[in-house]
Amino acid sequence: MSPHQNRNGHETRVAVYPGSFDPVTFGHLDIIRRAAKQFDRVVVAVLNNTSKSPLFSVEERKALLAEVTRDLPNVEIDSFRDLLVRYMRSKRAQVIVRGIRSVTDFEYELQMASTNRQLDEGIETVFMMTNPKYSYLSSSIVKEIAKFNGPVQDLVPPAVEAALQGKYVPPGNEAK
Repeated sequence: MSPHQNRNGHETRVAVYPGSFDPVTFGHLDIIRRAAKQFDRVVVAVLNNTSKSPLFSVEERKALLAEVTRDLPNVEIDSFRDLLVRYMRSKRAQVIVRGIRSVTDFEYELQMASTNRQLDEGIETVFMMTNPKYSYLSSSIVKEIAKFNGPVQDLVPPAVEAALQGKYVPPGNEAK
């Protein structure tokens, strides 16, 4: 059996789920869990986007993702700062997984999928519709709620909630 074959001798199906995950939400986790059922290996790849100022460092985001996916043996956490298609080749991955919440998401993701396909015809993009109970959820919304000490326990796993509390000082407790 080659390293790129599963136990049945079939080619290993590897998917990459790229994103900023700043922070990882229950919506992201839902997509990760569903993708893990569909592919032999899922690489959750934290994008190291130097043009953004994230709340959590790449290493913190990777650690949080590792914590919340530790029960998924076929999920690997990694990061990248290259073209996605180049990263895909380095992981011997064939599929990009993307979550879709709305028509607006779809329009953007379709453009990205078409561009990636133009760059490498061997790469497919699979769109997973977000569970309706998470369709409103985004990392930006989570950060905004956490910034004002609002409740985020229904939006993120406990480890992420604790990490958010560590980043934001509750109003009235600022250093004077």
